[in-house]
Amino acid sequence: MKLLKRLMWLAVGTLAAGIAAALVLRERPTTEQQSVLKKTPAPNYRQTTFWRLYDRAAEILDRAVGWDKVPTPLGLLMLIGLRNILRQQNLHDTTDEPAINQPPIEPMQSHQLVNRTIDGSYNDLEHPMMGMAGSRFGRNLPLEYTFPEAKPAILNPNPRTVSLELLTREKFQPATTVNILAAAWIQFMVRDWFSHGTSPKDNPWVIELKDDDPWPEHPMKILRVPDDSTRSASSAKLPPTYINTETHWWDASQIYGVDKKIAAFRRSGKDGKLIIGGDGRLILPSDPALNPALVPGWWLGMEMMQTLFTLEHNSICDRLRSEYPDWSDDDVFERARIVNAALIAKIHTVEWTPAIISHPTSQYALRANWWGLEMERLQKLFGRLSDSEVISGIPGSETNHYGIPYSLTEEFTIVYRMHPLIPDDYTFRAIESDETLLDCTFRELAGPHSEEMLQHISLTDAFYSFGSANPGAIILNNFPRFLQNFERPDGYMMDLAATDIMRTRELGVPRYNQFRRLLHLPPASSFEELTGDATLAEKVRRVYNNDLERVDLIVGMFAEKRPAGFAFSETAFRIFILMASRRLNSDRFFTKDFTPQVYTQAGMDWIRDNSMSTVLLRHYPHLASALRGVDNAFTPWPRVV
Repeated sequence: MKLLKRLMWLAVGTLAAGIAAALVLRERPTTEQQSVLKKTPAPNYRQTTFWRLYDRAAEILDRAVGWDKVPTPLGLLMLIGLRNILRQQNLHDTTDEPAINQPPIEPMQSHQLVNRTIDGSYNDLEHPMMGMAGSRFGRNLPLEYTFPEAKPAILNPNPRTVSLELLTREKFQPATTVNILAAAWIQFMVRDWFSHGTSPKDNPWVIELKDDDPWPEHPMKILRVPDDSTRSASSAKLPPTYINTETHWWDASQIYGVDKKIAAFRRSGKDGKLIIGGDGRLILPSDPALNPALVPGWWLGMEMMQTLFTLEHNSICDRLRSEYPDWSDDDVFERARIVNAALIAKIHTVEWTPAIISHPTSQYALRANWWGLEMERLQKLFGRLSDSEVISGIPGSETNHYGIPYSLTEEFTIVYRMHPLIPDDYTFRAIESDETLLDCTFRELAGPHSEEMLQHISLTDAFYSFGSANPGAIILNNFPRFLQNFERPDGYMMDLAATDIMRTRELGVPRYNQFRRLLHLPPASSFEELTGDATLAEKVRRVYNNDLERVDLIVGMFAEKRPAGFAFSETAFRIFILMASRRLNSDRFFTKDFTPQVYTQAGMDWIRDNSMSTVLLRHYPHLASALRGVDNAFTPWPRVV
């Protein structure tokens, strides 16, 4: 500890002057915008003299050198300080203005002490509506910076121009460190975490097009995010807020649903299990209102993940039934549900995220979120050695909201727009021989076509084909062409790249440079610095009319140079290191109720002993030859020969 203090004091003394000179004054909101807002109080988190000096030194060292360019132990110490600052300054509440028009919450029942509710209520027993479906997104930036720009600025530059010039895939650029399962997985996760709901078709954004633009309708229309129906008239001068139709919790709601009707349809009514076809495939409801294949975003990769973890739920039920033969259908279902959700969260934390950001320091940090500094081997041998999340990980530690009611944030929804991961073209191969079975396009895998595809290939071959192929790199000019000309199941045409740009602006997420300043990162000083490529810099400069401050967040994140091993940007990583741990810290089922008394010992063992590879092999054992020697199922699998 003495050595650490000396290091931090040395950093402060030698680097403060240089860093202070590099700081850029932030563009401030208007006086009127500031005057209508209540300031979110800074959480009283690690505010001692030692921690203030520690955090400041971490920030100085990061700006001067970079956490990713120092030895891992020092990089980890720096990330702790950076996360402290983010927890103190980048959690902002949007619920100060009381909500109206909300349905009454059901009275508390005793079984909710140990079971997740379908709508996410009663996770926090003192604030039962926190994080439930139908509650507002929060913010990671001070609210005075989240007012959307007025017209015509909000339409400048034209989002269709940004789409065509800077995002259109010119040539498929692969992300070689991960496989297509990683792309399918993140869409599977997003389906659980958030949705702004179905956009109304009246009053869309109107986007003027050039005469030679091939878009079928001139002008282009981009649907708006639905209004927040819980806002009162007195909120008119406040920044807009929006509703999450999903629960904010990491509760596998994409499998179990967020309302009783969907939940009831998915249950078999026997031994706690979910409905699955005799051929091991999903049975999708005939009711269009319940059929996930008719919701934009469904494709074969989603169906594969949904099937896999439906089967996993049922396997957990078999294990619990053998251990507790007298339990009711409800008892088995509820325990299997929380075990399955926790296993999914573990896989995302210690496998998917370290695969997609494979820098040694970030990999260690993310695994430490789950196991702490004692790491997996010691925890399997001795259990938790401490109540501290740093020493023994977040699961099993104390619940902590860091002074701000828990919610996912609008900034979180934007940094997870990773559509370049999706290839346009796919080759399906047989696991037994590696021979080509089928070549197709993404269009042939999307929506209801996913069901048609599974009439020609097995799920085993589909998983093998995805596991041994690369997704796209998350960079400029690598957006899937199909998604720029996407016909939704209801027939509505979308340029999803233009929509992503417009959605970022509409939700009041600042432009790239301002976003970085508000996350305590230096802004880009030139187009060349942003892109690292003179030709690309000139393209971006032309689209943004030589105004670096107008560069959209998504464009900047896709353009910027990233740490070694990263598939996405350092800018997005700042939201990740804050929110990835917050999703665990705030959820009592991952903290104080992550115990054998709630999960059962059999359930705790299941979470501890399983990984993405063991889940795949349990349900598709013929994948063993492809997974042999693979440490992480989201990294490329060897082709069988």
